[in-house]
Amino acid sequence: QVQLVESGGGPVQPGASLRLSCAASGRTFSNYATGWFRQAPGKEREFVAAISGSGGITHYDDSVKGRFTISRDNAGNTVYLQMNSLKPEDTGVYYCAARSSSGLGLREAHYGYWGQGTQVTVSS
Repeated sequence: QVQLVESGGGPVQPGASLRLSCAASGRTFSNYATGWFRQAPGKEREFVAAISGSGGITHYDDSVKGRFTISRDNAGNTVYLQMNSLKPEDTGVYYCAARSSSGLGLREAHYGYWGQGTQVTVSS
């Protein structure tokens, strides 16, 4: 069992940066690949980024490639999402997810553990 708690969201202006954190509790964190998803108002939840259990492999949705960076600190049981050059279309609730495999997961169905989400609002 893995429990996930996100933090770091908030309101920002376009062009600003935010760093989201996902603190995990439970078993050996490096055994769990982790991903970030987001859900905008009125839309389905969508994939943002994923990182393997070791942290050596990452993958991004094209909409955030070059602006967002996913990383992890397995010793500290934390995954981060550094978000730069934020745009209004990045607005949404951001969810951290973990799967019982060290390999990447790119779809919601790949993940069995979810946090409660943190709101990110990009607006002028």
